[in-house]
Amino acid sequence: MNKAKILLIVCDGMGDLPVKELGGKTPLEAAKKPNMDKMAAAGKTGTMHVLGKGVIPESDSAHLTLFGYDLKKHYVGRGPFEALGLGINLKHGDIAFRSNFATAGQDLTILDRRAGRIENCTELAKRLDNTRIRGVHFLVKPGTEHRAAVVMSGHGLSDKISDGDPHSAGEKALEIRPLNKSQEAKFTAEVLNEFLRNAHTILDSHPLNLERVQKGLPPANYLLVRGAGEMKKVPSLKERFGLRACCIAGAGLYKGVAAFVGMDLFEVKGATGTPQTDIKAKIARAVKELEHFEYVFVHIKGCDIFGHDGKCIEKKKFIEKIDSALAPLLGLKDALVIVTADHSTPCSQKNHSADPVPVLFYRVGMKAGRAKGFGETACRKGALGVFSGSDLMKLALKEAGRA
Repeated sequence: MNKAKILLIVCDGMGDLPVKELGGKTPLEAAKKPNMDKMAAAGKTGTMHVLGKGVIPESDSAHLTLFGYDLKKHYVGRGPFEALGLGINLKHGDIAFRSNFATAGQDLTILDRRAGRIENCTELAKRLDNTRIRGVHFLVKPGTEHRAAVVMSGHGLSDKISDGDPHSAGEKALEIRPLNKSQEAKFTAEVLNEFLRNAHTILDSHPLNLERVQKGLPPANYLLVRGAGEMKKVPSLKERFGLRACCIAGAGLYKGVAAFVGMDLFEVKGATGTPQTDIKAKIARAVKELEHFEYVFVHIKGCDIFGHDGKCIEKKKFIEKIDSALAPLLGLKDALVIVTADHSTPCSQKNHSADPVPVLFYRVGMKAGRAKGFGETACRKGALGVFSGSDLMKLALKEAGRA
């Protein structure tokens, strides 16, 4: 067979455990998904421990692993991925953080970590952006709702510092501390603490927050920073595997990981990173971009949201929505389609788990395995067997004739 291009579709949090409401089946097993089942019957399936047996994956490290990167060599922390996903052009050595606009009292007790889920923080971020303290330049860029990215640029910086987020309301904002004895960590912590104090003063008197207080809404008057990471360049997918690659996603984190490994990013109308996302538009754009790229990554978020909310019926219905959108892929020639998840998010646990995720490989004309449908139980008997996420890229290259 000719070389095939690779289409990786990651259904975030799709894996699950059996639930009573679905007759002892998982949402994936209970869903009516004729297209996935057809691809499974004509292709190969298996199960994957994304970060290894017994390890509960986080989405950033999971995706980096699925793209074929070694976490020990290439992982830089959540902050840079969040910043890259917002379109910030990070330089080597920049220190980046994920951040929340939060509500703090006068003694810096955090009253609401999300400032009442404020809908837009653009004006607040703009007021703090381009601040300079002791030779360090601060970038502050808004994300969706209360979220933002904070970036420190300058000399003598380190990511070996603690978080400022206590992770629960009713606790005081944490002072940033150096995590080692280096002068760089000490300096970074000092400058960041000064920036956060100044930012609190500025935000507390910002017209937008004064208006919110008058309306009885919690002010977004504090920045909670966490996930410090130092940006570094890594070899791209093109350099490592000879793959020109692109990403189609709605949520910033996944765009950030994709940009980190050199993928081009495409915006698709209706791609929101929510259960209301236009999956058919994503798949249509992916098929189009396979004409220009050897590797196309599509991220679909909804399953994870319903898993965290414990809504198994809604998760089942969302999987059916995904399946409907995959119909055009059944006749796709010279392309290896991979459908999988970055982790399981069982509705019964409302959180990520270490359970393995199902994997589907489909290519027109490939030698079929022995799958009888696509689901957690069926995939355990699949031809791909049980493998680690670090092997996904190797298996994909092999099946695509690009090993």
